[in-house]
Amino acid sequence: MELYPDLSSFIQAHRNDNVQTLALREQKNLGDKLPYALNQIAGWQKAKEKIPTWSEIEGIIYPPHLSMEQCSSERTAAYKATLVQGESFTDLTGGFGVDFSFIARHFKKATMVEQREELCEIARHNFPILGIPYATVINGDAIDHLNQMEPVDVIFIDPARRDQQGRKTVSIEDCEPNLLEILEPLQAHAKKVLIKYSPMLDISLAVKELKQVESVHVVSVENECKELLFLLSPKEQETTYHCLNLSKKGDSQFSFSMEEEKNASLQLAENINEFIYEPFSSILKAGAYKSLCDHFPVKKLDASSHLYTSSEIINTFPGRAFRVTSAFTLNKKEVKENLRGIEKANIAVRNFPISVNELRNKLKIKEGGEKYIFATTHKGEHLLLLCEKI
Repeated sequence: MELYPDLSSFIQAHRNDNVQTLALREQKNLGDKLPYALNQIAGWQKAKEKIPTWSEIEGIIYPPHLSMEQCSSERTAAYKATLVQGESFTDLTGGFGVDFSFIARHFKKATMVEQREELCEIARHNFPILGIPYATVINGDAIDHLNQMEPVDVIFIDPARRDQQGRKTVSIEDCEPNLLEILEPLQAHAKKVLIKYSPMLDISLAVKELKQVESVHVVSVENECKELLFLLSPKEQETTYHCLNLSKKGDSQFSFSMEEEKNASLQLAENINEFIYEPFSSILKAGAYKSLCDHFPVKKLDASSHLYTSSEIINTFPGRAFRVTSAFTLNKKEVKENLRGIEKANIAVRNFPISVNELRNKLKIKEGGEKYIFATTHKGEHLLLLCEKI
């Protein structure tokens, strides 16, 4: 990748401009330097949203669009950095280096391996500016480096989650590299191994296949599940599951073990009380369905309806809270009485026989507004819960 430091003033002056408009206007002026300038402007605009502290630092060079799309956000990278520390650290799949840059600060010696020479060149430029001049960047293959590297305290690896045709993959075997083939050398070269996977991966199967999983971290940002982290260590122990929701309104964490979930009693609500709760997506992904009732004074609406209820508001519940204003069936008369004057509502289906679109058409209600309708099942009866968000 050709770097043009002489364009820094131009990039700075136009970084808030529309990239497409700028491309048409500056074609003659910048010539073959234009693609680089446009990429840096687009990269800065993406970083402002995704890696805000980087966007505030002058001199950072950004990679092509795809690498910016695929890199971790600052919030998830900062969380990873809380999970490991020590003397030495190696990231075998560095990419643009966002995860590496945050984790590396907790180590005295840090090495990033990346097979794309262009990204290595960018990383070598950026890391001193980011305050990690001691970082070593190696252009090479992850497995080749693993087989000849000196042992370190921590290895981080983020297998590629797309096949050669660009399709998303959801199993360990389909990711590159396939960690099931290199588990032994990974654990032989590190005291701990931190692995990042797609949120679409089957967690239970992954824990079984990866073995020696100390903890699983299901990370959501603003209630959207973003990634799964598996921390491997040599000692045998029960796996702990940590469900994170990183939010501007405040972060939330709920932790449990599968043994705890297995032994928890199914606590079903006799009645739908004034308040209902929808757990954060990370909790639903991890499968903490019954153990929530052991940690909070709530009860489930139904064994398969992952909604919870209480008569008093539980402000610490890890999820969204709603006040129920009415509960009714799909009977035409009941629908008419309860939805009179309501033209808009946010509809969600939880253990209900028809889809959101089918229900919206049936109710003749548009998307949006301040009202929420949960279509669910309670004591074998299909109900609609009209709610207000708290």
